[in-house]
Amino acid sequence: MQEIIEKLDHLRNQARLGGGQARIDSQHARGKLTARERIDVLLDEGSFEELDMFVTHNCIDFGMADKRIAGDGVVTGHGTIFGRAVFVFSQDFTVFGGSLSEANATKICKIMDMALKVGAPVIGLNDSGGARIHEGVSSLAGYAEVFQRNVMASGVIPQISAIMGPCAGGAVYSPALTDFIAMVKDTSYMFVTGPDVVKTVTHEEVTAEDLGGAVTHATRSGVADFAFDNDMSMLKQLRRLMSFLPSNNTEKPPLVETHDPANRPDMTLDHLVPMDATKPYDMKELIEKVVDNNDFMEVQAGYAKNIIIGFGRMEGSTVGIVANQPLVLAGCLDINSAIKAARFVRFCDCFNIPIVTFVDVPGFLPGTQQELGGIIKHGAKLLFAYAECTVPKITVITRKAYGGAYDVMASKHLRGDLNYAWPNAEIAVMGPKGASEIIFRNEIKEADDPAAKLQEKTDEYTNKFANPFIAASKGFIDDVIMPHNTRYRVIRGLRLMKDKDLQNPWKKHANMPL
Repeated sequence: MQEIIEKLDHLRNQARLGGGQARIDSQHARGKLTARERIDVLLDEGSFEELDMFVTHNCIDFGMADKRIAGDGVVTGHGTIFGRAVFVFSQDFTVFGGSLSEANATKICKIMDMALKVGAPVIGLNDSGGARIHEGVSSLAGYAEVFQRNVMASGVIPQISAIMGPCAGGAVYSPALTDFIAMVKDTSYMFVTGPDVVKTVTHEEVTAEDLGGAVTHATRSGVADFAFDNDMSMLKQLRRLMSFLPSNNTEKPPLVETHDPANRPDMTLDHLVPMDATKPYDMKELIEKVVDNNDFMEVQAGYAKNIIIGFGRMEGSTVGIVANQPLVLAGCLDINSAIKAARFVRFCDCFNIPIVTFVDVPGFLPGTQQELGGIIKHGAKLLFAYAECTVPKITVITRKAYGGAYDVMASKHLRGDLNYAWPNAEIAVMGPKGASEIIFRNEIKEADDPAAKLQEKTDEYTNKFANPFIAASKGFIDDVIMPHNTRYRVIRGLRLMKDKDLQNPWKKHANMPL
């Protein structure tokens, strides 16, 4: 028996070495952790249980029969984050470049199937050279098997993709199907075709970083939700992200003890919005002052900055926050911001996370670029997401809510549960000056002093519509609240709606404007 135990220990130690010490050293030299080191940082200490440690590939072509390494380039198993079960796979670049084989894919699919059975999240740590070309179509079939499971798990369990090395070709589509994608600056890349192929086909010269680096995808394409400086910071922030999320779609978000009083006022909020309606202010200041302990985790912070999305807590429970950002494009909605917010709203709805919306929106961004880019259809995505959403929805209009953008931003008409406005809020079809130029066109034109007449009519329109009381008189605004009480009023609303039960009509699925 002792001999068998010693042999088992030897085989385990060999498996843990992956491609060998030289390749581990090479990984470290590039500023990257190994597959198992990443798991150790991500999961609670000592919680990881590895599965399929001794699996090897079954390829006999191209001399591969003599090149078998236990684990076959991916480490799979389960553990805990803050005591809650998660499943994880971590591609091992030291073994065949982390390339995906049929056996490799089978390991990944096994833990995805188990995760669905028990209702636990899946986190993929991607660091792979792509499909293992020695296996041909078998490796491509492996990718498709993973894709199918990504789709089946979507909206059932949270799926997180960490891109910690190269990710190219078919390998990018599994992360694209998951809920959140995180990347590491300078060491991770995502692209369908790499720089060499791009040069050959289109004659464009581009670096891997510019084509598919973390900064590119976090600021320009919107593919990545997060971009971190190194492996360690990414893994620690993924733990933080998981602390906001429920394990599956049948659970409510985790409750975290807080000592931040629910009725804590913040008098500085009474002076946050400038008296001059054309002057911007930072909506993040409001968000951070109303959530528990100023703890707000922004998602896609570098992309479509005219809208803010992310997670916070109120009375210890997770909320999803969507907010216009007046500092960027005056908070206008455009194609990118509508898509960004719509996907986030749908994620929150999938996983029973209440949504708090802060509104300061002058409308949709005008221009030929937006119209020809499909702002009508893309803007409708956000409208669709809010209208379909059944979780508690609380909306606070802080300043402007003009035109169709007023409707889209979680208005009462899209089944908003509680809709508040600050006293200085302006709710109208358009701004007072533009409205006056249309309504009173003839009077202004015929006046002795058109400028003075325009100002007179603008003031008239402002007094009549550029306030929250007309909307409140119609029941479209539930109450006009003082800014310093925003936290308490939102929390009271969340308490009221915590057992909300709203069901959409049965359907196979909706046909949203993709």
